[in-house]
Amino acid sequence: MRCYSSNSTPLILVLCLVCSPILSLAASQGSSCVINRNCNSGLHCETCMANRNIKPRCTRIQPSDPKSKGTDLTFNRYTWLTTHNSFARLGQIRSKTGTPNVAPRNQQDTITQQLNNGVRGLMLDMYDFLNDIWLCHSYGGNCYNYTAFVPALGVLKEINVFLEANPSEVITIFIEDYVTSPMGLPKVFNESGLIKYWFPVSRMPKNGGDWPLLSDMIKLNQRLLVFTSKSWKENKEGIAYEWTYVVENQYGKGGMNAGSCPNRAESAPMSTTSRSLVLVNYFPDIPDFATACKHNSAPLLDMLNTCHNLSANRWANFIAVDFYKRSDGGGAAEATDVANAHLICGCNKLSLCKDNSTFGVCEAQAKPSPPTSTSTGILTGIHRSVAGECWAPPRSCTAICLLLWKRIHCYSF
Repeated sequence: MRCYSSNSTPLILVLCLVCSPILSLAASQGSSCVINRNCNSGLHCETCMANRNIKPRCTRIQPSDPKSKGTDLTFNRYTWLTTHNSFARLGQIRSKTGTPNVAPRNQQDTITQQLNNGVRGLMLDMYDFLNDIWLCHSYGGNCYNYTAFVPALGVLKEINVFLEANPSEVITIFIEDYVTSPMGLPKVFNESGLIKYWFPVSRMPKNGGDWPLLSDMIKLNQRLLVFTSKSWKENKEGIAYEWTYVVENQYGKGGMNAGSCPNRAESAPMSTTSRSLVLVNYFPDIPDFATACKHNSAPLLDMLNTCHNLSANRWANFIAVDFYKRSDGGGAAEATDVANAHLICGCNKLSLCKDNSTFGVCEAQAKPSPPTSTSTGILTGIHRSVAGECWAPPRSCTAICLLLWKRIHCYSF
């Protein structure tokens, strides 16, 4: 590759994108990048200023598919990436009512995009509003036109389309339930077409027993689990009361203290084994896009381990975060993989799980390859050209070229 200098230009700063093979070759996690398409599938390009990392790098947005290791374990032997307030999307300035929406945002993309990226748990706040069921934030338990997002039916139809197109996928919905209209929720689920995937309450273990095999749930097409925060709806409307089946830690600031994993008020203590599913929340009281990359990295993994130790040595089945795509590397996707590895095969990494092997028997971990470049940050690792040549290191050189009279110096980062 060559960068050509001019005989007459005195001093120009040029971004020599043509000198960067990263634009044509997809890069792995941690590699330098400029835009999302520089990165491999399941990654995107971002910085984490909250961790003082200003260098754009490829970071994970998709967990590995645990079904790749088989589906013949019980449902409580898998972990699923979950989004908090899945419906509250950045960029939606106005409510579907037409009024500007002033409510907080918790995610970056649509429900369909989340599902395509491996999210399998959705937290949805549902309210009676405008003679319909809406997804909304509230003040005092009420929905207003300036806190409403969209009618629930549209989002449920998105989920229905995904399940129809992906016949081996299982989705769990956690409803923060403010719907008081009789049979309001069953009605909207019927209208969406999702009832045909409904996992019946009668098949849910109530005393901490194992759930059905994931393969059986798929075979029977019972691929939608729905939990409500209203206890009376289980008997009257057939919707499972979440805390009969799930232990859940405190959300918000109270659940982000290192070394502590308290249960939320509605949940039994985290160590209660008569509930066989474990949900770990890790997000602040007020969603913060800027700091989410920091929260969703090492602190999340630390909390995952802490909650394991304080939940009768059980790994989380659901990991709920804000801005699930943001991290300083592996993020919520890596945390999901770690929990799946422990649940599925007893290994530290999902990639170490051996097919058809005894639990706890893991593949030997390969030693990491030595680095191919000594670059550690922006404008480091200088490569001088001769006779107008701009040399780019293999795989991940983005070059800033200083055009100095007849010579070009390429600074790679």
